Amino acid sequence: MIERRIVFEIHRLKDAGYSARWIARELRLGRETVKQYLAHPERTVLPRKPRASKLDPYREMIDGFLAQAPHVKAPVILQRLKKEGFDGKATIVRSHLQKKREEGRVKWEAFIRFESAAGKQLQIDWGHFGSLTYGTARRKLYALAVIEAYSRMLYVEFTHSQKQEALHQGLLNAFRFFNGTTEEVVVDNMLTAVTERCGSVIRFNDAFLDFLRVFKIVPHACNIRAPQEKGKIEKSIDYLRHNFWPLRTFTDLDDVQRQVNHWRDTVCNVRIHQTTGERPLDRFSRVKNLRPLPPLLPDCRETASLLVHQDFAVRFDDNSYTAPPWATGRYITLKADQTTVTLYHKQKQIAAHHRTWERKQRIELAAHREQVEKFHRKLWQDRDIALLSSLGQEAIDYLAGLAETRLPIKKNAAKLLELKDQYSVASLIDAIKKALAHRAYGADYIENILRQEHMPKKNHPPVKLKNDELNNIRLQEPSLADYDAYILKRRKE
Repeated sequence: MIERRIVFEIHRLKDAGYSARWIARELRLGRETVKQYLAHPERTVLPRKPRASKLDPYREMIDGFLAQAPHVKAPVILQRLKKEGFDGKATIVRSHLQKKREEGRVKWEAFIRFESAAGKQLQIDWGHFGSLTYGTARRKLYALAVIEAYSRMLYVEFTHSQKQEALHQGLLNAFRFFNGTTEEVVVDNMLTAVTERCGSVIRFNDAFLDFLRVFKIVPHACNIRAPQEKGKIEKSIDYLRHNFWPLRTFTDLDDVQRQVNHWRDTVCNVRIHQTTGERPLDRFSRVKNLRPLPPLLPDCRETASLLVHQDFAVRFDDNSYTAPPWATGRYITLKADQTTVTLYHKQKQIAAHHRTWERKQRIELAAHREQVEKFHRKLWQDRDIALLSSLGQEAIDYLAGLAETRLPIKKNAAKLLELKDQYSVASLIDAIKKALAHRAYGADYIENILRQEHMPKKNHPPVKLKNDELNNIRLQEPSLADYDAYILKRRKE
């Protein structure tokens, strides 16, 4: 039974006007199979059971004979088998020996060397080069290699990712290096380029096609298990692995890229190439038909919409990057390349950080911390907040919790002072202690505790004055301990 997507492809090609013979050849199916699925697309075919053979009881014995004498002939084996009761003919033994020997035989195929025209084709591929260590974090290291097929001019970019954005950014940097683009690009079956294929039917990655469309490049995908179709880039990665990589040490990704750029310009592209007999740099100088880059290049950075948390930072790649404090609680756009993390709010840049490849780090701009401290200094000068702070350490701790949770401090402080007047200082402090124990911040929590556990005191409204500002004056609670100390001192005297 074939897969449903292949059944769908059979009918799609038939609807497009192709014959059953052409469909069978393209999808590598039998012509009868194609006809049957065209007539009955929902049919199911049970796999055939293998037919029993007279040789089945003697297969292990034959394997033993072949282990002793790999080139033994069928008549010799037949003589041994007849002694064990085998009643078949030499033909079946000969056929079995032929299959066994074909299975173990190394198959050699002859390939015709294909030379691309100048500026016609780029070939690209990834190579894995171990990892780099940053503090306690290990990051896998990959190399994207891009070669101009005619000249063998090579560009290499090391990354810590094989994501879609890393592929696009690496190709864009390669286009800049070559100062132009070719007509086509040859890729293997990486998921960032090819999402599905069935025979010669290929479904390219939508994002990859959108990227290439800007440069008017046509993609071509190699057949599965056919490395010779992109042999130039395969050999280039092998050359990179054995000529550049050995006996080197690296501190970080920037260091790897600096060293490979130097090797590329002083060794790789100026050596005499074994196949062409020329230096890639010299052959590339004869490539005059590269397409110019468009005036507006795509933004290939990794992009995410992220929430600015209460610590005025976003979470990205297992690290925290700060934003201006006013952005707390808002969603902003983050764009990252290999060196920089940039934050935007409504398409306006609000922060830029150097990207770290460590993990669990907080990358903070000094200006952001200063803005937070300035805000708190100004806030604590407010009259109601200062008065609430005079009630003791519990009140100060509660105000700090309000600030940490980004609740409106002034509004909550005014409400808490009203509750103090309604229930008394002692009741308010008792409620604040209970709220602190449960990290319940907000005047509504305090009010709920007071309503459940305390009775409001009877308040006699003060005399109303004509000057309303005098009516709003609040005085700090007097310290009774000072009066007690004064009385004790007078008694001693």
